[in-house]
Amino acid sequence: MSQKVLVTSGNKIAVTSLSCPRFYQMAVSLLNSFRYAWAGIVYAFQTQRNFRIHTAVGLSAIALSGLLKLPPVEVAVIVLTIGLVMGLELLNTALEAVVDLTVGKEYHDLARIAKDCAAGAVLLSAIAAVGVAMALLVPPLVYPLVGILW
Repeated sequence: MSQKVLVTSGNKIAVTSLSCPRFYQMAVSLLNSFRYAWAGIVYAFQTQRNFRIHTAVGLSAIALSGLLKLPPVEVAVIVLTIGLVMGLELLNTALEAVVDLTVGKEYHDLARIAKDCAAGAVLLSAIAAVGVAMALLVPPLVYPLVGILW
């Protein structure tokens, strides 16, 4: 088994086996790093119902922002909020995978706590995202209707 040792300033910083599967190797280029990150996003989209829901809602919010011609700062807040929710959903997926790898099919109370807390973080960010939507998307939708009614 051949190994590659990376050396910086005389110190060994990483050892990887060249015969390891792709997902165990260090990214040898920036492009590979982006490929691995994209693979994680694709995996979450393909396997996680909530990630698909967040994607659909996020794209809808961005489209609605464009239709309502919101100011760029408000669109930026919406995009950042969507990124937060989806990023936490990816972290939740990763944590669940690591916990499942560690405990296998056995039940462990600490595993439940870890998974519940990660899911709670996603829930809190989603609630905050609804608050952002209420503050930035609802008024431009409601004000024209109020004008028509009066």
